[in-house]
Amino acid sequence: MVATDLFARRATLSRSLRLLSAFRFEQSDPDRFYGALAADTVAMVGDLWTSVTGSAPERATLVDVGGGPGYFASAFTDAGVRYVGVEPDPREMHAAAPRTHRAAGSFVRASGTALPFADASVDICLSSNVAEHVAQPWRLGDEMLRVTRPGGLVVLSYTVWLGPFGGHEMGLTHYLGGRRAAERYTRKHGHRPKNDYGSSLFAVHARDGLAWAAGTGAMVAAFPRYHPRWAWGLTKVPGLREFAVSNLVVVLRPS
Repeated sequence: MVATDLFARRATLSRSLRLLSAFRFEQSDPDRFYGALAADTVAMVGDLWTSVTGSAPERATLVDVGGGPGYFASAFTDAGVRYVGVEPDPREMHAAAPRTHRAAGSFVRASGTALPFADASVDICLSSNVAEHVAQPWRLGDEMLRVTRPGGLVVLSYTVWLGPFGGHEMGLTHYLGGRRAAERYTRKHGHRPKNDYGSSLFAVHARDGLAWAAGTGAMVAAFPRYHPRWAWGLTKVPGLREFAVSNLVVVLRPS
């Protein structure tokens, strides 16, 4: 079975619209947005795992690189997954509401570019919307591959810089250039953006992730995370994919 067979059935236009609607609440009601994203992520990872292994991911060990405050922890634990969140920033680890913070799973404070796990020690390694915040994103990817056992699964998803959400809270001004957009945001709001270009936000392109994944020899799939199945072909169109993919998922299976 192809890695994306099951998830492709879930990738409908109604799902895309539902997630897009939830995105509006990222700043004003993060529980609402990240709760919806967590549920969708669990479904995506579960479908990918089932497609390549033939069984549900119950009792599988999953490391979530850049797990933040733990919105994904409860969702994965409820699905029977042994969840380990990795987060380098203590502010992020304490950012969720008390009812969701560290509600389940285990958490480690560490860098995604130097994971504190042995080689081939986990079943699934996930990174959701982190690579664009790392100065060396493919070093992070290499670490994810290192700690994942043969036959396991690496799922790396990130926001593409030239897509409409590449600027994060800076909006579409990132098309003026990252540094100019950050300065404009600072003048308007009186403080630097949380996702500040050059320090906590970097220009990562679709071609970068595809080239890295292909070079590992372990890639089994790549697709736009939030698009309906009929739009997945955008990933194969150079140039256009930088603007239209928005969020790229690369799926790897170490051997």
